[in-house]
Amino acid sequence: MIAQEFEYHAPASMAEALALLADPDAKALAGGMSLIPLMKLRLAAPAKIVDLRHVPGLTSIESTGGGLRIGARVTHYELESTPLVRTRCPLLAATAAQIGDVQVRNMGTIGGSVAHADPAADYPGALLALEATLDLVGASGQRTVPVGEFLLDTFTTALEPGELISTITVSTEDAGTGTSYQKCLQPASGFAIAGIGARVRREGGKVTMARVGVTGLAGKPFRARQVEKLLEGTAGSADDVRKAASVVADGVEPLSDLHASASYRAHLARVYAARALSEALSRCR
Repeated sequence: MIAQEFEYHAPASMAEALALLADPDAKALAGGMSLIPLMKLRLAAPAKIVDLRHVPGLTSIESTGGGLRIGARVTHYELESTPLVRTRCPLLAATAAQIGDVQVRNMGTIGGSVAHADPAADYPGALLALEATLDLVGASGQRTVPVGEFLLDTFTTALEPGELISTITVSTEDAGTGTSYQKCLQPASGFAIAGIGARVRREGGKVTMARVGVTGLAGKPFRARQVEKLLEGTAGSADDVRKAASVVADGVEPLSDLHASASYRAHLARVYAARALSEALSRCR
């Protein structure tokens, strides 16, 4: 199908973009990998499209004291291939490499993906494990929101009308930390039927930190805090990993669709949680 008619705007500054987005019938366009298919299916029909490609300050990757600050328009491919990301935040690079196909990774952006809040998207699993924060900018100023508070529900976020994601800040890894992103993908789309982002630190023979982000399993991504609690303080043995991974679906209502029933999705989450934790532990140095 073809999208309905709309006005196209290409602002050259953030102030101009925010002024245009003050119109409730306007939508921001980053990479277009989420918005354009919705428009072609007539599931979204904005009267104005505000293209962010010429807005400065949205495509940088900068090292901060304890993390990386990433512009919202940084593409999946840039995150996958940039040496700074690969060395300082390998979990994010590995996750970006598993998104869609080459064309999608070259056009799609991290900010656009997170703002779309698809419950099967890959980034939330990694960003939750990385304890990421999002800088949101609007006409009233800027605010910072943890990713867990930003993702409210299926396709629903904490973005206020007229707000944009400007940057995303993620943790970088110290010695002794290992990470992994593992997913069971839907072959046609590449989305996660169940995806697990794992980040663990082992010191003195004990797991001193565990962070586990889950996507694809429920109506919104979440931190698997019970898994983390069970793993922390253990030696990180295969049995420890199995016990921790076994509770990843506890207390949530798994999605059920033509790709996987609720019970099978929960089973996949347990399997991939064990794989992600095992691989992350094997990478601790």
